[in-house]
Amino acid sequence: MDSADSPEQRGQGEVEFGADDVRSQSSELLYQGFFRFEKRHFVHRRFDGGWSDEVVREVHVRYDAVGVLLYDPAQDCVVMVEQVRAGVVGRPDAPTPWLIEPVAGLIDSDECPEQVARRETMEEAGCTVDELIPLYAYYPSPGASTERIQLYCALIDSRGVGGVYGLADEQEDIRVHVIAFRDAWLQVESGGIDNAMALIALQWLARERATLRARSNR
Repeated sequence: MDSADSPEQRGQGEVEFGADDVRSQSSELLYQGFFRFEKRHFVHRRFDGGWSDEVVREVHVRYDAVGVLLYDPAQDCVVMVEQVRAGVVGRPDAPTPWLIEPVAGLIDSDECPEQVARRETMEEAGCTVDELIPLYAYYPSPGASTERIQLYCALIDSRGVGGVYGLADEQEDIRVHVIAFRDAWLQVESGGIDNAMALIALQWLARERATLRARSNR
């Protein structure tokens, strides 16, 4: 790297870092169950041009995941799923640990994200999908988790959709809801829907909904 381009030589606001600006020292396995926890030791470049002292962080090592917002443009409704979430169980500020969310699943095999999205849509909601519209890929909690989520929207016919789904060997008990978009949006505004995947997907749909409805009417 040319010295003129090094972090020491550039203005503080112009520093750009990459993977080479972090040096891993060691990693310790703390727990291995359904998920994995590690203690990671590393140093990194600082914005003043120097190197940090050793940083030690516990990290939740997770599979990446996909989420699918199912939207019926003809009926102007979304299909979402409800299930109990372990991370919310026991929280005194949560009225219920059963959350309303898009269909979602982990990429824990050699399947590509699109294959997982289609499989999970059938397993959790009993729906088949053709086109998957990519929305965003994002880290839901990068300070403590390795997970990255690929979010999609899929256009469906919601007539006849509903019921309880899930895999018994994964202890899933999932109820399917068909919700008018206006009602889903009211739940967003009231805090009834308060998980990141649902908020991100419904915010996107609020912006693109008219375009999707016009497209489906062609």
